[in-house]
Amino acid sequence: MQARELRKGIEIIASVHWERRLFDALIPLPDGTSYNAYLVHGAERTALIDSTDPELAGELFDGLRQVGRLDLIVSQHAEQDHSGVLPELLARYPEATLLCSPKAESLLVSHLGVPAERLRTVADGERVDLGGKTLQFVSTPWVHWPETMCTYVPEDRCLFSCDFLGSHLATTALIGVDKGRVYEAAKRYYAEIMMPFRSIIQRNLDRIAALDIDLIAPSHGPAYDDPAFIIEAYRDWVSPRLKNEVVVPYISMHGSTARMVRHLVDALAGRGVAVQVFDLAVTDIGKLAMAMVDAATLVVATPTVHLGPHPAVAYAAQLANLLRPKVKYAAVMASYGWSSKAIEQVAGMIPNLKVKVLGTLLQQGQPNAETFAEIDRIAAEIAQAHHDDADVAG
Repeated sequence: MQARELRKGIEIIASVHWERRLFDALIPLPDGTSYNAYLVHGAERTALIDSTDPELAGELFDGLRQVGRLDLIVSQHAEQDHSGVLPELLARYPEATLLCSPKAESLLVSHLGVPAERLRTVADGERVDLGGKTLQFVSTPWVHWPETMCTYVPEDRCLFSCDFLGSHLATTALIGVDKGRVYEAAKRYYAEIMMPFRSIIQRNLDRIAALDIDLIAPSHGPAYDDPAFIIEAYRDWVSPRLKNEVVVPYISMHGSTARMVRHLVDALAGRGVAVQVFDLAVTDIGKLAMAMVDAATLVVATPTVHLGPHPAVAYAAQLANLLRPKVKYAAVMASYGWSSKAIEQVAGMIPNLKVKVLGTLLQQGQPNAETFAEIDRIAAEIAQAHHDDADVAG
């Protein structure tokens, strides 16, 4: 795509991947994505910040066609969708120096074969003068790799935030004007990629708060000309605040588990607790991740398959364990035919969740009046826990 002006002297080359539906063979992309590279033109030197995914390298080089010289290339993140075309960029622009964080140096050399002699590391807070425009480097580790950094141009109050604050959203819009759509895409991005690093993100938010920012330009998705919109959303997601909400991932083979889940939903709703239910046979796993961002309670429900949980439920439990949501309470329900270790196995799959278990229920065959009474008890425990917890919004 051709370079388009974002601010005077700052251009974006957005490689829009309309068709992509899966990232890292793992993360659903229902809205595609974009890989954003930025040209910063000073009076004396020109810098390129980030690049693109190798699959769309042609779009980046088309956008650079009118650029006679690149003096600096900034790698904010060593992952392939940001830096995979660096070897070709360096070959095309032999005069360019590649700038990166100290922790990125070995990654770029080992992952991508970047010549070490073309690299120069930059320290946190270091400034590079382009002539009327300055690149100031801000270390923001673990959003979402250890080497990630942002770049700030104080003259334009513009923060190039890399993956931090971004969204997987294929669009030609330079600025995220459809805030509802952008919010959902950004929350999905946070849930699927950033959530495990919640405490580190809090510190990184404090770091960029010291900057006077008028525009946030991420490496994925549209830019933000209202920085408070995305910064406050992130502050909410990483805060201890929780919704009075229960997330229920489940699957049912012969109807028993589904009946238990339906009763639980009614029992919780009747007690004023919101519920999001995910049938794992058909669920977009990204939607489940989004729901776990701020729910207070997770209830896992599963039939038994060879003594353990259904494989889809096991996957969801392991996903929750990896993503480490701030959920505070949990319960497990299981059904079985003749024998089951499903509850113990599910509990063993989520050691990273520091939750209080409010109830477990193991049901042989179809649920009965006694089963439903126990589900009512679990629902009451959940509602009371939410009511008594100052972090849970009423």
